[in-house]
Amino acid sequence: MKQRWGLVVLVALVSFLSGGWLLRGARDRTALKGPELLQTVIQYMSRYYVDSLPPDSLFDLAAAGAVKQLHDPYSSLEVDEDYRALNEITSGNYGGLGMQIDVRDGWITVVAPLPQTPAERAGIVAGDRIEAVNGQSTQGLSQDKAVKALRGAVGTKVDLKVHRPGIVQPMPFTLVRETIHNRSTQPGTILDTDIGYVSLVSISDSSASELRGEVDALLKQGVKGLILDLRENPGGLLTQGVRVSDLFLDAGRKIVETRGRMADMTHLYTDDTPQVWPTLPVVVLVNEFTASAAEIIAGALQDNDRAVIVGTATFGKGLVQTLWPFGEGKGLKLTTGRWFTPSGRTIQRTVKSGEDQLGLATAEANHKDLKWLDSLPSFKTISGRLVKGGGGIVPDRIVRADTLTDAERGFVKGIGGHVPEFRDALVAVALDLKAKGAVTSPDFRVTDVMRQGVLARLRAKNVTLTPEQVAGGARLLDMQLSYEVERYVFNRAAELRRRTRDDAQVRAALALFRNGSTPAALMAQVAGGPSAR
Repeated sequence: MKQRWGLVVLVALVSFLSGGWLLRGARDRTALKGPELLQTVIQYMSRYYVDSLPPDSLFDLAAAGAVKQLHDPYSSLEVDEDYRALNEITSGNYGGLGMQIDVRDGWITVVAPLPQTPAERAGIVAGDRIEAVNGQSTQGLSQDKAVKALRGAVGTKVDLKVHRPGIVQPMPFTLVRETIHNRSTQPGTILDTDIGYVSLVSISDSSASELRGEVDALLKQGVKGLILDLRENPGGLLTQGVRVSDLFLDAGRKIVETRGRMADMTHLYTDDTPQVWPTLPVVVLVNEFTASAAEIIAGALQDNDRAVIVGTATFGKGLVQTLWPFGEGKGLKLTTGRWFTPSGRTIQRTVKSGEDQLGLATAEANHKDLKWLDSLPSFKTISGRLVKGGGGIVPDRIVRADTLTDAERGFVKGIGGHVPEFRDALVAVALDLKAKGAVTSPDFRVTDVMRQGVLARLRAKNVTLTPEQVAGGARLLDMQLSYEVERYVFNRAAELRRRTRDDAQVRAALALFRNGSTPAALMAQVAGGPSAR
């Protein structure tokens, strides 16, 4: 009897831990397979599940679940907002007002109006605080909700209440949303008197034409070399990665090869036209956040000896996704192949997830020696230079980003989880300086009065730093404050110039140009293969 009751208790315990059992018997039926099994399961779920389930939603769930079972982080069924966001990324177009915003001190703050947009035409300027949208207060909105409040259907009106530094009364604006093109190529600037700098932040369907326009404009201003910044570029359209590469390569040169199970997924992409700027020396900046189509560009220019690659090893996404639209608001994004650089390299890292991939890339970016390169397979460029495969695009000149000193780490530790309050204090000081007209030149120096303004605002929010932390973080505080002042008092171009002066990887690129004023002279400096600086 004791054994029987022991068995009953064991069964009850297993039942409880597994979610409980209360099964209603049903007669056996013929084994089902394939489409018939799926159709029958969905039919039973729709008819008998305890809660009402629309049949179409069950098919959507089944489709999404099937894709998820591939355990491929890059394949997914994109629906509704996710699908629209994907289209927005690849096209760069959305319905809105045309302004870059940030949420600072709990309010929507304008970083900059975009050229030729409703915001610019209405007179919105950097530093404006949008306090209400269509009569609804914006205080406390998250970044995502702030963006949604300003975007919407093309042709719809938006009433804004704006507070401008130095003006007491709120300013009313009425704007009409238009199709806004979010450029993938940032406006170019000139460094070191004659070196052009252009940042390509994504690869969308207008990247090649935008980049060509920016480089041509810089050449008219007399630049003698180009830094193409692909850092933090997550990639995008393969076809545009090919077209951007095409701008720099001679006709007939290999750009990238894709290989898939189906014949139409296998293709060799070559340059179709003569290169646009054959005498322009080029340095490409990359880091661990450079991925996908941006890696195609870096790999094509490296393997064809057209540019020196500087920075840290890239993310290593050597897979190709194809998007099949399924009507309005739905599409399948599926990994359909792998891609290879002109020398035959695959750069795909062998990892279980995107998080592991980023972790590995970040770890490599922090290596202080080149021993980790020994395990990577070697390939050769068209001139015979050594390049590495198997782990992202390994730069010709490996340059780590600036790291913090021990004293600066103490400052960061003192800030702790109060980074939003720190950024709010920086912006508040910058906007105060703008309202007072206290800074008149982009070459200004951060003064102790400015620093104390930041620290006072931190103390007002109960963020207190020790004298040692303040002293140790002085350089870091000055840098971050100077960037915000450049942005809000002057413009994003001024901020960019200030940032590049403090950027170790940009400085390494400029040093290469000082020792080589032609493409051949530039490439000669990295003839021996990957090296570190």
